[in-house]
Amino acid sequence: MFRGQPLGWGPEWGTALWNFSGTNEHHLPLQIGDTVHILQALEDRGRCADDVSSPQGIFPVALIHLKGAHVKQKGAEENIVPAEMPMVQEITTTLREWATIWKQLYVMGQKERYGQVRRMMCELMERRSQLLSGTLPKDELLELKKEVTSKIDYGNKILELDLVVRDENGNILDPDRTSVISLFQAHRQATSMISKRIQEETCSQYSEQGCNARLASPSHNLYLCVRNFVCNIGEEAQLFTALYDPGQQKMISENYLIRWASTGVPQDIELLNNLKAIFTDLGSKDLKRERLFLVCQIVRVGRMDLKETYTRKLSTGLRRPFGVSVMDITDIIKGKCESDEDKQYFIPVHLVAAENDFLHNMIKKAVEGKEINHKGQGFWVSLKMLWGDLNQVRKDHPHLVDRSTVVVRKLGFPEIIMPGDIRNDIYLTLVQGEFDKGNKKTQKNVEVTVCVCDETGSMMQNVIFPGAGDKPSSEYRSVVYYQQRQQRWMETMKTSPDFVVLCLLAKDKSERIFSMAFVKLMRPDGTTLHDGEHDLILYKGFQSVASESWVLTASASRPMPKGAEETPATGPSLAQIPAPSVEPVVTDLEQQGDIRKLEDASSYLNLPFTRSLLESKTLSGSSFRVSGGMAGMGIPSRDSFQISTLVCSTKLTQNVDLLGLLKWRSKPNLLAGNLQKLMKVDGGEVIKFLQDTLDALFSIMMENSATDVYDTLIFDALVFIVGLIADKKFQHFNAVLEAYIQQHFSATLAYKLYEGKEKAEFQASLQQFFLTVNQLMKSTLEGTTLLSQGAALKYLPSILEDVFGIFDSSVLGCLLRDFIGNLPPLQLLKQKLQSLTDIVNSKIFQSYECREMLLHTTIPILRELIEKGEEEEACIELLSNILEVLYKAQKRKVKGHVQMILEQLLRTVNRRVIVLDQEHDLRLQVGFSEYGNILLTLCGALGSVFCAVLSMLTSPTGCFQPSLIWDPH
Repeated sequence: MFRGQPLGWGPEWGTALWNFSGTNEHHLPLQIGDTVHILQALEDRGRCADDVSSPQGIFPVALIHLKGAHVKQKGAEENIVPAEMPMVQEITTTLREWATIWKQLYVMGQKERYGQVRRMMCELMERRSQLLSGTLPKDELLELKKEVTSKIDYGNKILELDLVVRDENGNILDPDRTSVISLFQAHRQATSMISKRIQEETCSQYSEQGCNARLASPSHNLYLCVRNFVCNIGEEAQLFTALYDPGQQKMISENYLIRWASTGVPQDIELLNNLKAIFTDLGSKDLKRERLFLVCQIVRVGRMDLKETYTRKLSTGLRRPFGVSVMDITDIIKGKCESDEDKQYFIPVHLVAAENDFLHNMIKKAVEGKEINHKGQGFWVSLKMLWGDLNQVRKDHPHLVDRSTVVVRKLGFPEIIMPGDIRNDIYLTLVQGEFDKGNKKTQKNVEVTVCVCDETGSMMQNVIFPGAGDKPSSEYRSVVYYQQRQQRWMETMKTSPDFVVLCLLAKDKSERIFSMAFVKLMRPDGTTLHDGEHDLILYKGFQSVASESWVLTASASRPMPKGAEETPATGPSLAQIPAPSVEPVVTDLEQQGDIRKLEDASSYLNLPFTRSLLESKTLSGSSFRVSGGMAGMGIPSRDSFQISTLVCSTKLTQNVDLLGLLKWRSKPNLLAGNLQKLMKVDGGEVIKFLQDTLDALFSIMMENSATDVYDTLIFDALVFIVGLIADKKFQHFNAVLEAYIQQHFSATLAYKLYEGKEKAEFQASLQQFFLTVNQLMKSTLEGTTLLSQGAALKYLPSILEDVFGIFDSSVLGCLLRDFIGNLPPLQLLKQKLQSLTDIVNSKIFQSYECREMLLHTTIPILRELIEKGEEEEACIELLSNILEVLYKAQKRKVKGHVQMILEQLLRTVNRRVIVLDQEHDLRLQVGFSEYGNILLTLCGALGSVFCAVLSMLTSPTGCFQPSLIWDPH
């Protein structure tokens, strides 16, 4: 050892940055990446070092990168441990180990495996850099650790290296602090996951198996990136992209709206090369549709006729049909073909053949049509399927889905409603309309304008969303089709259902309103307008609507004819439009009302707004006149207008029965009926109002505590709600229910129990409940009784932790002992074992008194079944869980229980292993390795009496074979 200055602050750890061969016997040869422990430093000559696996020596200072470290003493040994986080150390060690094998693969010419290992090493180095940066938040750090451990385990498996056993957080398990059972289960789980991943890697990426696995995922998303749009339009354009089901002939998603400038780039120049959207909320049913298309409707904005020049006087700013683009994405959605964000698809544009071609009809033709001569006009897009909810997708694909990516939601709620998914939207679709030309020679060119007004008739600003990715606007104007009697728009927009009335206004050639229709979005009973199509009444003349809350209006106008004077397309203030009374008399359909008389809006909502309401008012004749201040108004018998609505709201309901329960105080005489009707309400509607419904039920229970009239109905309602949450569709709301119980639940009885009042009464009632259930378990009847016994075995363990503090441990142990013991021996064996397993895994089994009672019942059941070889997997799981609990419990309290298990089960388990050995190949036997681990655990727990056990097992009846205790395979 050379003399030198000792290190002033403890041990130093270093890594070689360069190769050093050395020139004399005192030099320490190094290669890049070698790790050294630095003992002493010499000022100019270098440092003395002790390599982990080599003798001491010296080397130049500049070759080493220093790292912090600390010393761990284990007896007389000293271990130098780097100060880096354990995951970084593991990556470093793994890279060193893989690097040696990587070089060997290159020498042996295994190019494919060489490239695979190289990619994995590069990924690990990138993740190591992220860990060392120290900038990751806690949740992302946890996800990164899981990803790293998965890659390391996968790489070790394919390189035939040792498997590292970890816990659920990815930390390496310490064998000195972990039971044999836990080690074995972790090893088996890790092996299963790695084997599954290897199988996925070896299979085709788009195999049928992979497709089925993706279909089983609850959430699906389609990522869309518009690379370019090439089309000779000559004016500004609006591009509406959505998902289309040709079987139902309707869109299933919102529109993704891109506003395209006449110069051939997006109007918002910041979106250039950044037109990204993700279609969310797709479920397994959507992926199983027979066909699914990506559809883009192209609407130009400008002149009525492109052939006209701007030098002539004509209307501008009109939305006119231009064309559609369609692409069959069925195979991409189902995972049967390549889905890559770098691959580009070309979607040609189908141009309108005539000015009266409806875009919706063009979509149907394009879907079924053949190839066209597109002349290079169309879209270049990239598509990729992403799995998981939106938050998970953002974490997994941050380079694709970032803050600038537009989220395009499904029309309606997803199959699985996630907690926190708060929505309050109504989708309005302008379906079709028919306008008679009257005594005119040509049909009208109709433009529908939708706007929202408050109770005074003033227009609300920026409350209508024409498409995702676009700013809200104050009004929506439909596409104008040239001189069509029957208009078919099929245009969808989004707004809030808080607005009460929707109206349609139509104008003549001078842009005066010639027709109007409206619909109330809120019903008199407080529910929203039902989903579906609505046939609205068209009123002839100029009208307005005012309501107590909001007013949603829409107008239809006739654009200026060619050569006419250009007039701004704005209507008068809607506050001036009154509400007439209705008088059923026939009138001339072309008669116009006097606008100056339309001043009283207070009574307008008394008019019927749909054909069904008109018939219910028993109006005679096909049209009628409104008298008084609205003289001259009438209903054209040959005009019609249809819309469709779809409400997606977690604030407003369409179900009158649910609303009746939520507002039960207003009509207490209907309470019993509303409670009964709750069980018939759609589950999704109840889940959306989960907290409100629970609040209502508990309020009813507490305010009617003096009577038991509603007790059974409330109990049935609570069972119905709990059953809903147990459904797979709503399983994510289990956490919401738990949070409600912890944070929002309010009942006088609960507070009394919490304060200790009436505890004895409640304890007596609960004990009587257990005694009743135990009596039920004695029955040998089949049918309903047998089903009730199975339900008790399944659900009773789930409430034990909640009642643990109410009963004395010995009393609860006796009740549970009888609960299991009363069941006939050969009845519901599998369910009995599963129920016992659930009890063992609960806090109840950690109590010495409860465990004492339960073991006296459980051990004989296990001994009998193991001897017969029945329900082997369930027996192994139960016994393993018992031993795991005993391992973690205090040693002074488990010795007697371990001895009980040893005396009654050790010989039985050993005999079963011998039988398995004699019957079949050990490696093919399910349960052999598990039994071996159980034996090893029992013997380890014995400690000082281990030799006595071996003596007992080697007796002629025991026939013990040491090799059978642990199977290395």
